[in-house]
Amino acid sequence: MNTELFGVILTFVLSVLLAFPLGRYIARVFKGERTPLDFLNPVERAIYRFCGIDPTKKMNWKEFLKAMLTINALWFVYAFFLFLFQGRLPLNPDGNPSMSPDLSFNTAISFVVNCNLQDYSGESGGTYLTQLFVITFLQFVSAATGIACLMALFNGLKEKTTQNLGNFWALFTKTLTRVLLPIGLIIAILLAFHGTPTSFDGKDTITTLQGDTVQVSRGPAAGMIAIKHLGTNGGGWFGANSTHPLENPDYFTNILEMVAQTLIPVAMLFALGFYINKKKFAYVTFAIMTIGMLILLIPTMVSEIHGNPALARMGIAQPTGAMEGKEVRFGPAASAYWSILTTVISTGSVNAMHDSFMPLSGLMQLLAMMVNAFYGGCGVGILNYYIYIIIAVFIAGLMVGRTPEFMGHKVEAREVKIAALVTLLSAFLIKGGTALACYYFVHHPDIGWAVKPSGWLNNPGYHGFSEMLYQYTSTNANNGSGFEGLADNNVFWNVTGGLIMLLGRFLPIIGPVAIAGLLAQKKYIPESSGTLKVDSLTFGAMTFVVIIILTALSYFPPLALGPIAEYFSL
Repeated sequence: MNTELFGVILTFVLSVLLAFPLGRYIARVFKGERTPLDFLNPVERAIYRFCGIDPTKKMNWKEFLKAMLTINALWFVYAFFLFLFQGRLPLNPDGNPSMSPDLSFNTAISFVVNCNLQDYSGESGGTYLTQLFVITFLQFVSAATGIACLMALFNGLKEKTTQNLGNFWALFTKTLTRVLLPIGLIIAILLAFHGTPTSFDGKDTITTLQGDTVQVSRGPAAGMIAIKHLGTNGGGWFGANSTHPLENPDYFTNILEMVAQTLIPVAMLFALGFYINKKKFAYVTFAIMTIGMLILLIPTMVSEIHGNPALARMGIAQPTGAMEGKEVRFGPAASAYWSILTTVISTGSVNAMHDSFMPLSGLMQLLAMMVNAFYGGCGVGILNYYIYIIIAVFIAGLMVGRTPEFMGHKVEAREVKIAALVTLLSAFLIKGGTALACYYFVHHPDIGWAVKPSGWLNNPGYHGFSEMLYQYTSTNANNGSGFEGLADNNVFWNVTGGLIMLLGRFLPIIGPVAIAGLLAQKKYIPESSGTLKVDSLTFGAMTFVVIIILTALSYFPPLALGPIAEYFSL
């Protein structure tokens, strides 16, 4: 067990050590300073010419969001129709069928919004064509969208007074060419050399040691698996995700994939300090997020290492901890670390089945997604944290009797209303969706467009409620992981989940970018002795308290009905 704990500590330390220079590099890229990848300038100029883009055009927050939303709508239409007709298209050696309209709707939204919730099984639900030219493509562009929107926020914080948040197309393109593609290529090569398939051959027939003959799916998976983690996407090439031995072959790839999904979210925090020249603010934010992550991680690791208390009371020894649903090659400590990392960062990939974790661990996973601001996904984690900062600034202003200010700009009613609306709508989507599912499950009206609710859950009682709560929490947080005891490939879950993914993705982007644009165009107020120090540990602690209070007030009732009740029942 000491070796397992050492592996977890090593993985986190390695992630931070790599993220720091990457953050400095990202800041230099978007500042327009010299970097080793400047030889890509002609490629980027060719892209701009081909697409008819003027990369020097300035955009205010409305123009920026219009560009972002327009291209995302186009990607949805493209993805929807390819999923709908994939069975008739080439690059389908295994003869996988087309998706139904409701599953195409859900899957297209899922990958456009960086959620990667899969109501289908990867190797049997998608074809090589859609896995590569829809799913992998969207994993790149959805991650680049989040980072580009965060850079708009950075631009608003950097300037004293401006309406220019940057050019979406230029920020988006540079994210792809200078960050995601180069790093993704390195990760894909390392995965390929450790056994992840890269061929276009169909299923292979193998004979096991027991003499059984089985069909094993393959495919050009390494590249997709690289960007699914680097871009905090999470959807697996294979249905079993990173528990699959071809998707995550050994302990080295397990560490590689955990580092990959941590790398950019943490790097963007350091990039914030370098880009706006407020390193202390970035370090304080990193410290608060790390404390939040550890508060969720430590109980999860302890719970999984100690095993099931019900079995312990029966005198059943659990020398290796709670191993149901986990890979022996990874163990409970690394599995627990992954489960919190993937829900904190909103990757949503799994190297163990979350449905089998102890109730306390499930509670921590849910809280990680409900907060959705401790590191978070590519770009959007800091955008979510920014909402909490605005609320904390507003409360601090009320406490001292001053007009709230953040980095030289007055925070007034309009900005606070937007922040409050984003926070309240997230809670409404999670609890409202769960309440609707529970109502339909109990009353099951015969409306003819979904499976009978009695077939939804493999687990009754508290855990069954947690499965439904987890599904909507995951969709709202653009996470994509799930308690797999829920049968979710039906019209009800595909449609409601798709709509919540859509709102859960774009509302927390539109809100912070709008606030950043509104604040940036206001008159700059020089710092004085009465200015709120947002780079202090005191303000960081206050922001943390705001996060705890808002999360507790919003989500305690459903958590009490699910994982908390299940925990006490053991």
